[in-house]
Amino acid sequence: MATTTPSGVRGGHAKHGAQPAGDGTPMTHRQIMEALSGLLLGMFVAILSSTIVSNALPEIITDLDGGQSAYTWVVTAALLSMTATTPLWGKLADLFSKKLLVQIALVIYMAGSVVAGLSQNTSMLIACRVVQGVGVGGLTALAQIIMAAMIAPRERGRYSGYLGATFAVATVGGPLLGGIITDTEWLGWRWCFYVGVPFAIIALIVLQKTLKLPVVKRQVKVDWAGALFISAAVSLLLVWVTFAGDKYDWISWQSYAMVGGAIALGLLFLLIESRASEPIIPLRLFRNRTITLASLASLFVGVAMFAGTVFFSQYFQLARDKSPTMSGVMTIPMIAGLFVSSTVSGQIITKTGRWKAWLVGGGVLVTGGLGLLGTIRYDTEYWHIAIFMAVMGLGLGMMMQNLVLCTQNQVAPEDLGSASSVVTFFRSLGGAIGVSALGAVLANRVTHYVKDGLAELGPQGAAMGHGGTAGGGIPDLDTLPGPIRTVMETAYGHGIGDIFLFSAPFALLAFLVTLFIKEVALKSHASSESSESAKSSAPAASVEAPVGAPAVAVSLAADAPVAVVAAPVGPSVHGVVRGNEGAAVPQAAVTLISPAGRQLGRSVSQHDGGYALDAPGAGSYVLIASADGFQPQASTVVVGDDPVAFDILLSGTSGLAGIVRAADSGLPVDGAMVIVTDVRGDVLGTGKTTVQGDFAFAELVPGAVTVAVNATGFRPLALPVEIGGQGVTRVEAVLRAGALVRGTVRGGPDRRPLADARVTLVDAAGNVAATSTTGDDGAYAFADLDAGEYTVIATGYPPVAAALSVAGGGVDGHDIELAHPGE
Repeated sequence: MATTTPSGVRGGHAKHGAQPAGDGTPMTHRQIMEALSGLLLGMFVAILSSTIVSNALPEIITDLDGGQSAYTWVVTAALLSMTATTPLWGKLADLFSKKLLVQIALVIYMAGSVVAGLSQNTSMLIACRVVQGVGVGGLTALAQIIMAAMIAPRERGRYSGYLGATFAVATVGGPLLGGIITDTEWLGWRWCFYVGVPFAIIALIVLQKTLKLPVVKRQVKVDWAGALFISAAVSLLLVWVTFAGDKYDWISWQSYAMVGGAIALGLLFLLIESRASEPIIPLRLFRNRTITLASLASLFVGVAMFAGTVFFSQYFQLARDKSPTMSGVMTIPMIAGLFVSSTVSGQIITKTGRWKAWLVGGGVLVTGGLGLLGTIRYDTEYWHIAIFMAVMGLGLGMMMQNLVLCTQNQVAPEDLGSASSVVTFFRSLGGAIGVSALGAVLANRVTHYVKDGLAELGPQGAAMGHGGTAGGGIPDLDTLPGPIRTVMETAYGHGIGDIFLFSAPFALLAFLVTLFIKEVALKSHASSESSESAKSSAPAASVEAPVGAPAVAVSLAADAPVAVVAAPVGPSVHGVVRGNEGAAVPQAAVTLISPAGRQLGRSVSQHDGGYALDAPGAGSYVLIASADGFQPQASTVVVGDDPVAFDILLSGTSGLAGIVRAADSGLPVDGAMVIVTDVRGDVLGTGKTTVQGDFAFAELVPGAVTVAVNATGFRPLALPVEIGGQGVTRVEAVLRAGALVRGTVRGGPDRRPLADARVTLVDAAGNVAATSTTGDDGAYAFADLDAGEYTVIATGYPPVAAALSVAGGGVDGHDIELAHPGE
């Protein structure tokens, strides 16, 4: 049976759901991996820029005569510029060449890195970090956006695992590399900034050769005013958080001025965005509940993520007296947890299409990990800390990429860049605010603990005063006597433990927010496919070929004629068709196709899932399997001289199908609009019926939905439907005829259209069926009427009544003339 493919139903696509390349040909798995190599290298550079300096920061700040405030601002400056520019990069990606933009971001990063290595004071270093952050913001946002343009959401989990692995390698390798560079006398900390430049150059070359994406040509207008005001609002807020409690009191006129100014700038930003033709953050995106909640969760996750990466280096170097290199080594448990969870979750999400459980589980682990880290002190056993870090890393790996993934699954192709960067923006904003605020809190807590510790030492401690920590100063532990040094280590151990404890409530809020995110199964077509293409294409099969077999993509229209060609009997292909949980799938259709597209054989699986087909001879063939309630699958089989055993795994899905008929005739209704919404009113899919009145939707989440049907000449209909956990739920919609009556009321000697005339429609039983009041054009209309006899009464002048017979589609042009006697 031929059906249309409504929005949300998977359409024909290349292998791995790949978006066609710039020349119109589908991207193969190899082409995707080649393009990803340069993209991931650029992402590696972006992450490396922030992690490589983390373990070198204590020595950098000491060498440049800075304090705790400068320490946090070296991190915060990059986060701030990255946060402020991320939405702008996302919007530019919707308007310009994504390839050109990612190359520009790399160049900006390289310029900031080279100058940062030449810094003579903390002010110069912070300024260079702002430039670096602009480039890193582009690399971070564009990596997600380009992946979404190339790869379908359902397959994106697998490739997001590569992104998670890159993140893990750069995060663990960065501190180690930074520590080694810092500890090497003939290099020094300045090479922490230079070392990323060669990687960026290689990434530029690889991207130029491998990344081929279509460029959307259209009139553009960049929202520079929006970018300016959001940057100003975030900057003013962070300046306030950094200096409140140090330069001035939390409750002071400076606080009121800065907070009020940030709020005013934020309101101006919202006003500009509501009127901008091309806003950098389309406010309409937040009408989507998933995007709003994912952005809020990312804000809280950002606090937890950056708190761990920034303050661990201070803990291991200042509280445990470790070298920068060892400081990086000791954070490996957290990175290992992140690597394992991001990779495993990506693979499983690709197979199942389900992601919410990973978000919720990640929220629990991040909250628990930070809570446990809040108990650490300078002398806590390292194996305890390693476990706590691993727990937090596991949670972060489950949450970070999947928050972006669930957002990308909810938006139209033209909003992909903006929506992706919105989530990244809020994560970076949370990190910037968290690092700035927590850094200020750490300086206060350390000073407090140092004073208490020195007081316990008696006169020797009292002579030290604040121990050099007043005003956020970072002491040089190597120059302190033993008892005083122990006080300092104790203060930093306890203070950083407090920082982790203060971060835990934010992770808890992220966990609570994820509970309310509605899970929608990941789509099986790339986000950059046009909606019209998705609607017009029939379901297609797409899976990864067995290891060692060539990659082949197959797309067969559901209603395309297939020629059955007789072939000589050769080696057999046999196996078992199974579902997700290993259960046999009976009555599955298994078809053997030649490379030229001819059908060579067909089989139906038995009650035990077994099937068998005969190939005409040795060679490569395409095996297609489909069953009701499962996604169709296609794979390549290589047949030799001996029989081939090949088991097929089908992924289950829930679907909705049905037919729309007319109530009076029972005939199918062609072109009826069918809309499926969930219990909250969110649209899950739309489509039109075929000439047979059929409609079908696939990949729907089980549960209660509303099916609304609307067709010309019929009354709208809404049906409550409960979609089962597996298989296709079938419904029948019967539409009652709805005739339309319209016309114009005229009056006066010149018979001009008469405004404010009241028209009443009375049925044959004398009941008022409908009323209408004319506008300036004198027009009136009645819709959704049953066929039959009516009386039309018009008032405004002396009333006029006329009989009206309604049949079929109704009456168009039933004009009424009103006049005073004698006119």
